[in-house]
Amino acid sequence: MFPPLALLLSYAVTVSAAVHTWPSPKLDALEAQRWDQDDTINGFSSFVQPCTFFIRGNDDGSETGRANGPDWIRTAYHDMATHNSEDGTGGLDASIRFAEEQSRPENAGTGFQNTLDVFVAFTTRHVSLADLIAIGLVTAVENCGGPQIYFRGGRIDAAEPNAPGVPEPQGDLNAHIASFKKQGFTQTEMIGLVACGHSFGGVEHKPFPEIVPELNDPNNTLSVQHFDTTFDFFDNKVATEYIAGTSQNPLLVGANDTTNSDKRIFASDGNKTMASFADSSELFASTCASLFSRMLDTVPKDVELSDVIDPLPVKPSEVQIVLGTNGKLQLSGVVRLFNVTVDDPQRTVQLLIDSHSGETTTTTLALDRFSSAMGGRVQSPFYAFNQSQDADGNQVGVIELDPAKGIEKMRFNINGKVEDQGGVGFKVEDGVVFSETSCITTVGATEDDDPVAGRFDIAVRTGLNPTRVFLEQEVKDSINRTVVKETSVEKPAQPGSAGDGAYEIWSIQVNDANTYTIGAEIDGGKFSTIDTHSLKELTACAPTKRRVWHKRRPGA
Repeated sequence: MFPPLALLLSYAVTVSAAVHTWPSPKLDALEAQRWDQDDTINGFSSFVQPCTFFIRGNDDGSETGRANGPDWIRTAYHDMATHNSEDGTGGLDASIRFAEEQSRPENAGTGFQNTLDVFVAFTTRHVSLADLIAIGLVTAVENCGGPQIYFRGGRIDAAEPNAPGVPEPQGDLNAHIASFKKQGFTQTEMIGLVACGHSFGGVEHKPFPEIVPELNDPNNTLSVQHFDTTFDFFDNKVATEYIAGTSQNPLLVGANDTTNSDKRIFASDGNKTMASFADSSELFASTCASLFSRMLDTVPKDVELSDVIDPLPVKPSEVQIVLGTNGKLQLSGVVRLFNVTVDDPQRTVQLLIDSHSGETTTTTLALDRFSSAMGGRVQSPFYAFNQSQDADGNQVGVIELDPAKGIEKMRFNINGKVEDQGGVGFKVEDGVVFSETSCITTVGATEDDDPVAGRFDIAVRTGLNPTRVFLEQEVKDSINRTVVKETSVEKPAQPGSAGDGAYEIWSIQVNDANTYTIGAEIDGGKFSTIDTHSLKELTACAPTKRRVWHKRRPGA
């Protein structure tokens, strides 16, 4: 007996979801990667838009038969499939990045490295490669016709390869059932997960010549035999074509019956599950949403995932504060309104700035851009804090603040309704900021060379007394994980003053052109700015005026 399909759907209604409070650097970054996907923000979804796009496509524009989306989905499953539900080891932890895992027969093909080559550029201290692999599946499925997939964050990149775990096509039915059971899935769930995954993609000749012959098709130059007739789009044709007997799935109707693993898996319950999928595209979509979410949540036992990351309805982003050369605090940023009409001319958005002195100033914001997710099913406008536009209509400039009064928190008035996260506001840290008095002390040998050395000035609010102030640099460790290198900034014995005495200046010599953020420990908590700085953006320090001494003339 097999559990009813309704049990597979229970996950979708029992997930724990909560909107977090801004700012929360890790959750803010994961939420943005999950919900702000298009070119106006970070361009992540552009790798699966259009759904036919393949990163290693032919120069002449001819079709290869492959697409990025199927590779992203396959990467997530193969990374997860190392999980051992008995001892809690393995799971979705980016161990697939290790050459040892990719060299195994169970991981044949170039799809994994192609996928990781894209993902690694999006990793940060807050977004691990393992989280990106999970978001990659979500992005591929949702942007190519599939259902919404719940996403939790907090995966940790593995320090070493995991044990093998991916079932291979030549395995018999019992071997496949055992493999999926080890991963934490029942036989019925195995049927569903294979069908869901095989709604995309196919089998390529080169890594699997015993399964797929050369196709000699100018519109399929890599000879990929697809699982269904819509290999780059989510639908239930993998089931309808199977039940109708028209499928060309190479793991179903291949000449070598030994490798027809889908045939054995799909028929293992008398076609009950596949028939139900063929009868109802809604059932197929909801089952896949549940199973994909469970698959992504299959992580090593010592990893604690967040709640499901839902989008913040009103979310500040790119918020930066620096101390300008004129002694004023300069505030810039945007606020996103999630999934509302993008260009509503009747909408008014105002930024309310609450200062440390209890005063509130109001600035009306202008529409700057919008982001999208889920293949355009979700669109969100962004309103810029900046107060003017350049000739191209882009928001430029900053909001200047009195440094003595500063900023404690923000609120937003949207069409007369104040959004303040239930009364707490959107808190802003202005105690430690970058000062634009920073400058270059030694230029490069030529005009095209990076600066050799310079001075970073850090403005620390007078009387704050942070435990530490430091520069932060994101670097890769020995196994290619993003870590933060800290360089302490010492408080000078007699710090300079800026902002009419509201700030002290702490300085540090920088001898490279790397990119840094600023961090501080304040009242037992750790804080980091999001604005990045490099010597390459600075100008030369003003020359020091030297006093000229003149010899006295005799008798003078």
